[in-house]
Amino acid sequence: MTDSWATSGADLHLEPVPGRGVRAGLTEALREAARSGRLAPGTRLPSSRSLAADLGIARNTVAEAYADLVAEGWLTARRGSGTRVAERAPVRRPAAAVPVRRPVRAQTSYSLKPGSPDLDGFPRAAWLAAARRALTEAPNEAFGYADPRGRVELREALAEYLARARGVYADPEHIVLCAGFGQGLLLLARMLRARRVREIAVEGYGLDVHRELLTGAGLRTRPLAVDGAGARTAELAGSGAGAVLLTPAHQFPTGAALTPGRRTAAVDWARSTGGLVLEDDYDGEFRYDRQPVGALQGLDPERVVYLGTASKSLAPGLRMGWMVLPGPVLDEVLAVKGRTDWSSSALDQLTLAEFIRSGAYDRHVREMRVRYRRRRDELVTAVGDRAAVSGIAAGLHAVLDLPPGGERAALRSAARQDLGLLPLSFFRHPQAATPPREALVVGFGTPSRSAWAPTLEALVAALPPRGPGAGRGAG
Repeated sequence: MTDSWATSGADLHLEPVPGRGVRAGLTEALREAARSGRLAPGTRLPSSRSLAADLGIARNTVAEAYADLVAEGWLTARRGSGTRVAERAPVRRPAAAVPVRRPVRAQTSYSLKPGSPDLDGFPRAAWLAAARRALTEAPNEAFGYADPRGRVELREALAEYLARARGVYADPEHIVLCAGFGQGLLLLARMLRARRVREIAVEGYGLDVHRELLTGAGLRTRPLAVDGAGARTAELAGSGAGAVLLTPAHQFPTGAALTPGRRTAAVDWARSTGGLVLEDDYDGEFRYDRQPVGALQGLDPERVVYLGTASKSLAPGLRMGWMVLPGPVLDEVLAVKGRTDWSSSALDQLTLAEFIRSGAYDRHVREMRVRYRRRRDELVTAVGDRAAVSGIAAGLHAVLDLPPGGERAALRSAARQDLGLLPLSFFRHPQAATPPREALVVGFGTPSRSAWAPTLEALVAALPPRGPGAGRGAG
């Protein structure tokens, strides 16, 4: 035994306790490192195999030392997370000792801004299991320069899932993976400019960041009026637009579903003019009052480009999106993508493929659908005497219609509570002809599970009561 133990892989240095046996000396050294705080709570220790190899001792000796300290409460051991220093109350140290710096935990978000799922619902254990299987089975070539369409394993898994769950006609050869919806839209915008398209129709209410991507690529955006039946696609006739961007399953943010007649009108326009329909199916899996409406792409796979993402179903941080492209469009998009490719990693693609194939994705979506439906029901009940909830029962957000003057009063009250509420007018196209409505867009998917109840209570408190004089004095 040398004068100290060290593992270069884990940067673990332990001072031996003189006069002890190997096991007792190791146990006491680990205990003292945890007691003094030199090994901070939560620190992951090397595996027993790794530490034994580095120390030149038997693996059982390390395993027994770990077990002794787990029994004493100094360490914790859980399947999948390894052996770690237990969380304990702070230990007093001499004044000269250097305090251990602990990571600062982010405060729980109470934001009601739409656009994000409940991130504490991310299926960490199932995702880790899928990642391990994917990494074990990945061919060597998966870590080299790849097909610009993305890994074939994920394209095949998506083709099966999209056909089954969303009614999409998807050939794996016609699927292109991208780093979220934003990259997909930018690639399509550049492809349209290469086709000499100058104008694209968009919904009169939508995300400003999407409009900015389109204009940044050199396209003018023409707003279509939006009402309770979705975008008025009849306005496409004679518009001069070469493409249209729609959210047919659940219009963002008004919450309307595009009616069958308006779906047909969009496809008929594309067929007669040679235009393209870009379908943003951002939360199509989350419908609560009936089975989800199938994708618009199913009406005409040669005129509709389907865009999907894992941002709402899993997490936006994965930067995982996909496009299902008509044959003539595929080569044009790949020509653009090949020059400026910035996509998600091969390992993440392989992990998502395994996650889908194993059934974990379906199970997760079903679980989150139940959670979000419960939240929406609770929201409708809580605001029932203060606001009217419009839009279909779907997605991760709702629109609260308010009486005259109520929007301004609610926003001022919500700002004092840091709720992050946004008015519906925030999403209105600058040239939209539809008159603005006094309404709030509430993202009920964003708060964590523990934050939801107090956030909902704060929201209700911010809403002015309905009735005679509601909203007066807001100015």
